[in-house]
Amino acid sequence: MNPIATTSRDLRAAEELARLLPSPVALVPRPARDGERPGADATAVVASFVGQTSAELVVVAQQAVADAMAGAGNLSLAEALRPALEAAAHTLGAGVLGTAELRPAAEVLTGPGIAVLALEADGAVQAWFGIREKGAATSASYPSESATPLPSGAMRVLYDVEMTLTTEIGRTRLPVRDVLELTPGSVLELDRSAGSPADVMVNGRLVARGEVVVVDDEYAVRITEIVPGTENLG
Repeated sequence: MNPIATTSRDLRAAEELARLLPSPVALVPRPARDGERPGADATAVVASFVGQTSAELVVVAQQAVADAMAGAGNLSLAEALRPALEAAAHTLGAGVLGTAELRPAAEVLTGPGIAVLALEADGAVQAWFGIREKGAATSASYPSESATPLPSGAMRVLYDVEMTLTTEIGRTRLPVRDVLELTPGSVLELDRSAGSPADVMVNGRLVARGEVVVVDDEYAVRITEIVPGTENLG
């Protein structure tokens, strides 16, 4: 069966993925042409997203990632692509992104309901992105941005799903070479001043801010602000 037509939301998801893909060159997504696919022996990283719009997300970026990951120690392909997959998943609304796994690209970039995009640089395809809405048929398309979201009660099936919360006190950007040259004692300057609130993230999504405190000799965060728009996470 042929893949479904690429929608504006597919393209937006691919753009977000390309933005965080650990590639040595900037990648620009476009709809894959008929019959255009990665090699038969290519490996894909696949993760399922469950939420307001449930979908299977697929990325094949072996060469692009291999160049950027050279000498990066024990970092796996799935770990390297996780932030990019989370960025793509954020375009689908509230939900939970499952654990990424490796599967043959020929197996997951075919079949009904799959939209496939090529990510290229200087006219050469460096990576691939696929998105398949759960339960989509060959002729199916994603609901528009104005579609009515699922009622909060419909999310109750997710209530017992564990979500990873992290606290972030700041960020910085470094070239891959500088990351690989980090040693004990290196000092990284972050993008916020001392005393600024820490961000509380759920699966990479900002949900709250707070101040770092110590409770029974362990670090903790006292919530001072809930970020608007996060009520649909539950």
